[in-house]
Amino acid sequence: MSLPPFYPLTITHHLVDVPNHHQLAEMTIQDGATAEGDAPQLSKNQLKKLAKGKGKKDKPKPTWNQPGEGKKKKDDTNSNGASTNKAISLPKKTYVNDTPKGEKKKLGEMEEAYHPAAVESAWQDWWEASGFYSCSPQIAMSKPDSEKFVMVIPPPNVTGSLHLGHALTAAVEDTLTRWHRMKGDATLYVPGTDHAGIATQSVVEKMIMKQSNQTRHDLGRDAFISKVWDWKAEYGSRITTQLRRLGSSVDWGRERFTMDDMCSKAVIEAFNRFHEAGLLYRAERLGNWSCALKSAISDIEVDYIDLEGRTFLEVKTHKGNPNDAKGRYEFGVLTSFAYPVEDSEEKLIVATTRLETMLGDTAVAIHPEDARYKHLHGKFVIHPFNGRRIPIVCDAELVDMTFGTGAVKITPAHDPNDYECGKRHNLEFITILTPDGAINHNGAPFQGMMRYDARIAVEDALKEKGLYVGKEPNKMRLGLCSRSGDILEPMITPQWYVNCDGMAKRATDAVRNGELKIIPNEHEKTWFQWLDNIRDWCVSRQLWWGHQIPAYFATKLGEEGILKTDMNNNHRWVVARSEEDAYEKAEKLLGCPRDEIILERDEDVLDTWFSSGLFPFSVMGWPDNTDDFKAFYPTTLLETGLDILFFWVARMVMMGLQLTDVLPFHTVYLHAMVRDKDGRKMSKSLGNVIDPLEVIDGCTLQTLLEKLDAGNLPPKEIARAKKDQEADFPDGIPECGSDALRFGLLAYTVQGRDVNLDMKRVVGYRLFCNKLWNATRFALQFVSDFQPTANILEELMNSGKMAVRDKFMISRLMACCETVNDCFSNYKFGDAQMTAYSYWMNDVCDVFLELIKPVVYDKSDENKDNRWAAQATLWVAIESGLRTLHPMMPFVTEELWQRLPGRGTLGDSEPQTIMLADYPQSNASFRNIEAEESMEITMKIVRACRSLRQQYNIANKVLTHFFVKVAPGTAEAAASAQTDDIKTLGKASAIDINPDESSLTKSVGIVVVDESTTVLMDIKGLVDYNAEIKKLEKQLSKTTAPMEQLETKMAAPGYDDNVSEEVKAANNERLDGLKKKAADIEEAIANFKNLAELESTEN
Repeated sequence: MSLPPFYPLTITHHLVDVPNHHQLAEMTIQDGATAEGDAPQLSKNQLKKLAKGKGKKDKPKPTWNQPGEGKKKKDDTNSNGASTNKAISLPKKTYVNDTPKGEKKKLGEMEEAYHPAAVESAWQDWWEASGFYSCSPQIAMSKPDSEKFVMVIPPPNVTGSLHLGHALTAAVEDTLTRWHRMKGDATLYVPGTDHAGIATQSVVEKMIMKQSNQTRHDLGRDAFISKVWDWKAEYGSRITTQLRRLGSSVDWGRERFTMDDMCSKAVIEAFNRFHEAGLLYRAERLGNWSCALKSAISDIEVDYIDLEGRTFLEVKTHKGNPNDAKGRYEFGVLTSFAYPVEDSEEKLIVATTRLETMLGDTAVAIHPEDARYKHLHGKFVIHPFNGRRIPIVCDAELVDMTFGTGAVKITPAHDPNDYECGKRHNLEFITILTPDGAINHNGAPFQGMMRYDARIAVEDALKEKGLYVGKEPNKMRLGLCSRSGDILEPMITPQWYVNCDGMAKRATDAVRNGELKIIPNEHEKTWFQWLDNIRDWCVSRQLWWGHQIPAYFATKLGEEGILKTDMNNNHRWVVARSEEDAYEKAEKLLGCPRDEIILERDEDVLDTWFSSGLFPFSVMGWPDNTDDFKAFYPTTLLETGLDILFFWVARMVMMGLQLTDVLPFHTVYLHAMVRDKDGRKMSKSLGNVIDPLEVIDGCTLQTLLEKLDAGNLPPKEIARAKKDQEADFPDGIPECGSDALRFGLLAYTVQGRDVNLDMKRVVGYRLFCNKLWNATRFALQFVSDFQPTANILEELMNSGKMAVRDKFMISRLMACCETVNDCFSNYKFGDAQMTAYSYWMNDVCDVFLELIKPVVYDKSDENKDNRWAAQATLWVAIESGLRTLHPMMPFVTEELWQRLPGRGTLGDSEPQTIMLADYPQSNASFRNIEAEESMEITMKIVRACRSLRQQYNIANKVLTHFFVKVAPGTAEAAASAQTDDIKTLGKASAIDINPDESSLTKSVGIVVVDESTTVLMDIKGLVDYNAEIKKLEKQLSKTTAPMEQLETKMAAPGYDDNVSEEVKAANNERLDGLKKKAADIEEAIANFKNLAELESTEN
């Protein structure tokens, strides 16, 4: 194929360009561009930019796009094409919902633009009132497990409100639920909230103190618990409101609260069964104690901070260190002091990072082989403050004689290693702290001091006695309570424990043998690491709010000295299902009648995770064999965040296996953690927590700042958080709606463990909703006189009336359905989201809607079949596309689906709602790869046509004549078969395929598409070459001036010696760029002059 001498532009295009995540917001913001005016970016070399010209171009606005929305100013992008907009302004319309609550939404005239509040109103109430979320246990029992989908919601704490991490959970879970429901599975999604023992008690205690200056002890237990229930009744609905606004299709009729009657019954039964199985016991052990909470906490509720050396920290439970200007206390030092050896002038030097614990020392340990201390074997040292004789013990297991002095102080009641040493040597265990962290009577003369104030006082007292040796920086790790942030104290207290060894083995075996799948499977390693090394679970908490432990201490009337704190009386504890049951057991235990028995119930409550661990089966009515339990247990899937894999997931598996003898679910899907755009964890302490409703409804910057002021952050943290909010949301958060939020969050699940959420991406999906709305609104014009049937797709495929474009559209629909279904099956929500997005943006909006315009507008009899096929294809593409999107975007898809023509006329099997419609499945026989390949070739030619028009600034109203040279075979057949489509999208007056060379004019613009395709455009009389040349000459002058200045600067004396290599490199790069730009401009000028001469020769 010969070519004319001038072909300034070469491009290659692909049919489908799926945006990556960094491009998404920018692409959606350009949703005003359609196939008419959506000219692709051609190339980055300067000649192509120059050939386009710098004059303002008139881009046509499609009638189906909201005027102005999503348009982006030219200078709102950086060099990479990324948006630099600090604020995105979206229209917000006041909407009044006039649909009576629970009734089907009244659909008025379709708005010209998408408004989330209007679209998302009324549907949730109707879905819920109609019972669409419910599932009959009888129906479920009639189906095999493969046709059931049951899931319980990870119950959020009743104390708070949902944040965007919860919103991601809701988006993933509801997407799966709606997908399974549309597939025809017996589907149940159970909601609930957790009583959150520590958090809720803390919130209510603060409220009472603020309102009446009373503590819970002032009120008494019963009155305080009543206050908590009142608080729950008043504020507990915040979470359910958020879930409804997010569109979560949970069965609200089965909503559970972990302290309601059903769940409480399960807790009591589980406690008793553990005890009857010999797994639950009461023991006095060293454990983690929170002085702030005055309660024990489990090992996995401990956070750690590493100190590199001497560090000062604030301790909120203390009044403040008077020796520090900020009242902080010293940590990360090793303090040495001396114990006087009994009946000797000798002193034994020991060291500790917790000096106050010396008040509870009951031994000093040395290594039996340490020659320095052989003479001290069997001797004693004397405690300097109370005169206690402290034995010197030999312990090769604990003591490293090469470290320090080789002598170690032993405080068995306040250190894990010392605790074991104390048991080996039968030492005395002396507790020196009260529950709130003050020194008790065993620490006289420091009794009453808080523990770190006592640390300072003990150091001063040792100095006075001449026993203080010194201190030095020391690396150490501090354990913090994850609930209160308090520095934990090892304390010996009586607690209830559950032996988890057997349950943990069953849980690990289930994963190892494939019965339980953890997705992503990379987390199996941490599952094994934790469960293979599990310790007994401390399940008691010294709180009032929670499930009071169903254990009773039994004594006889008149008995004295029988203390429940004495472990020797442990056999007096009766575990029972009720007080009546407890009396019956106590009668047998004590051998006396009921009227001689005194029962005292344990005041402690159970760890919150105990009741949460029962959630998958307690919500179904266990331990009763209810219809729900028979139909819906075990559940199908547990979906949650990685952060509670051990807190909750492992315990559910262990408890489910122990109590029901089956796994509570067969799959665990762990979604990514949501962080802010800078990668920081979303936390109230950072002030970066976003309420989903603030995104759904929009939120002013002032409201965001006021929320920070109303919190309990320190002033410095408030100031920093405000600065971040002002930078991220200078005009607040625009109204995005639930659909955009869900869709945006799902997009992030293609990433790794953590999600760095940029709110501007969510706004981008708000614009996609607008695209969806306006595309459907525009399409409705094309099918206003079309009557679909219940089997319209089959009728269409068997009609013999379909053009290539129709076959292409149905084939792309089938491909979309296949991919999305596969992605949902494999928990690839981000891929499913992007596939559906690409289908709508590329296949429906950019290609098919534009192609069928002339076909639908032509109502002649000759075009009747073509028009029907185009209308039928469009109806199927839109209707099936909406069903495909529905699990991810429930509101807008329901609204648009209900507006499609033919709704309510498709027979008895037609569903009332899109959520009960069949989910689209791919039919392999409807795939047409030839049609897709033909369309790809066609679109390459179309893009070349558009590029040429844009290159030469051809006005939209002017049609141009194109010549397409294609190699024989597939490409030629495609171009010939879709000539009309090329004319439509390329804005052509005529398309000549493989014309004779003699028919070509000399004044043509050319695009070489690939090795087999070249497109030429007749530009004779369409381009003002002189005007274009003047523009280029002006640009050349603006380029040569800075180029010459830079050359002069670089040639100046001393440049090479005085300018850094970095600056030299930057200058060389800039100079090369300017030279290239100037050369390209000069070449473009020459080309335009050549074209002008060719055209004048023809004339």
